[in-house]
Amino acid sequence: MATSQAMAHPAAQEPSDAGKVARVREMLAAKPDGVIEAVAREVGVPTLAVLEETPAEQRVAISPERFEALWEELATWGEVLFIVNTPDIVLECEGALPVGSYGHGYYNIHGDSPIGGHIKAGNCRAIYLVDRAFHGRRSCSVQFFNGAGEAMFKVFVRRDDSRALIGEQLAKFEALKTKGW
Repeated sequence: MATSQAMAHPAAQEPSDAGKVARVREMLAAKPDGVIEAVAREVGVPTLAVLEETPAEQRVAISPERFEALWEELATWGEVLFIVNTPDIVLECEGALPVGSYGHGYYNIHGDSPIGGHIKAGNCRAIYLVDRAFHGRRSCSVQFFNGAGEAMFKVFVRRDDSRALIGEQLAKFEALKTKGW
């Protein structure tokens, strides 16, 4: 299995300013369960640069060439939480991920789900399985990053009514971590 260190993304390493990296590390140490995007925006680095400063055991890299195979795996999870986080909106949508197909430069997803559209899968330059605390609770997600080191979107293991991670999805997430992509 590829390690996250071996697959470090060039965009994540661009900020050579040692002060920025030190600041990211300080912020993560002060609030290890904080919002990665918030740290990135405050420090002025790509989101991926912050993720790659989290402890190695909190992330597993998957080759972006495995986009379609991974998406097909995620499509078996049932209803997931799909999030797009930009400076202007955190868009959350619950639904099943429809299996897609390539056409006209996009990975096109359509089906009986509120999640649909067209993804520039060729722009995906890094994928991470992320297992870290978020505001005091374990959070498990699959995060897709573009060439600028920003999150394209994230797919989260959902929670049940008692706010616990859904067991079946969590088991599938754990299996992805050991699959050897």
